[in-house]
Amino acid sequence: MAPVHKTTFDPKEVTVIFVLGGPGAGKGTQCENITRDYGLVHLSAGDLLREEQNREGSTYGQLIAEYIRNGQIVPMEITIALLEAAMKKSIEKENKKQFLIDGFPRKMDQAEKFEETVVEARFVLYFSCGEETLLKRLLKRGESSGRSDDNIESIKKRFKVFEETSFPVIEAYEKQDKVRKINAEQDVDAVYNDVKKVLDEGL
Repeated sequence: MAPVHKTTFDPKEVTVIFVLGGPGAGKGTQCENITRDYGLVHLSAGDLLREEQNREGSTYGQLIAEYIRNGQIVPMEITIALLEAAMKKSIEKENKKQFLIDGFPRKMDQAEKFEETVVEARFVLYFSCGEETLLKRLLKRGESSGRSDDNIESIKKRFKVFEETSFPVIEAYEKQDKVRKINAEQDVDAVYNDVKKVLDEGL
């Protein structure tokens, strides 16, 4: 009999919630609130990639920069390795075992690979928001963020990538009854009230 492949972490001990939503849906702000009130560790796939890109002596730095600049998805092996390393660090140093993973998985194969190798996700927190609202928010953010991808051309590319790749992920998790959908058109406090209801039931 073939050996059963074991994930790095046991889902009974380590909780992962995937946080998805279009660019500008307010994922970062809500993750900060959750971290503050529930003590979960917030891991942003995008932030980890940007840190790695800027880290001196990084093997992947230049490669990551090119993918981000072109609005493309960084190869999943890199992202998953960075996420797994960050999780190990939190568990070993702070004994924190509940994680919000934000901006990941971007595609179904990423979700499958992560669950096969790292740990199965508890559920997906999906911030649903119309494109018009997202565009307004991002252009406003671009005035002050200094992020190279907060300009109209990059934003449109990111919307398209999100629609083509992340919607299938959300649909697949819906079939498993693992999506908790939040209306992100509301103001920040109303959104967070809905988030708290989901976490109080699901954690």
